[in-house]
Amino acid sequence: MKTMQGLRNFTNDNVSLDLTFSPHLSFDEEETSESKIERLISEHPVIIFTRSSSCCMCHVMKKLLSTVGVHPTVIEIDEEEIACLAVQAAPVLFIGGACVGGFESLVALHLSGHLIPRLVEVGALWE
Repeated sequence: MKTMQGLRNFTNDNVSLDLTFSPHLSFDEEETSESKIERLISEHPVIIFTRSSSCCMCHVMKKLLSTVGVHPTVIEIDEEEIACLAVQAAPVLFIGGACVGGFESLVALHLSGHLIPRLVEVGALWE
C-alpha cells in the first residue's frame, strides 16, 4: 500500500486539519485500473472522473453540484483508465454508483427535477 507522505497536520484558531493516514488516500500498486475505479465509485456517493481537474466542463459540473450543496470527489484519470469506465469521453459523473454521464446528462437531470431527489437518495444531500 502507498500512502500520501510529507503531509503535516495544520491547526489555527478556527481550523484544525488532521492529515494522518486515511484508507481513502491509499492505493495498492497491484490493484488494476478497473478495480481501482470500481472501488472509488463504491466509496464515494458523488464522484467525477476527468482527464484534468482544470477541465472547464468538470469545473461547471462541480459548480452546479456545489450550488445544490454537494461537493463531489474529483479524480483525474488517464486514457487507459477512461477506457475502463466504458464511456467515450470525460468528465463523467457517478451518483450512488450509477453512471449519470457527462455535463449534458447532469444538466438534463437537474432541469428535469430528478437531481436533488437522487442526491438525497444516495445520502449526498439532506433535505
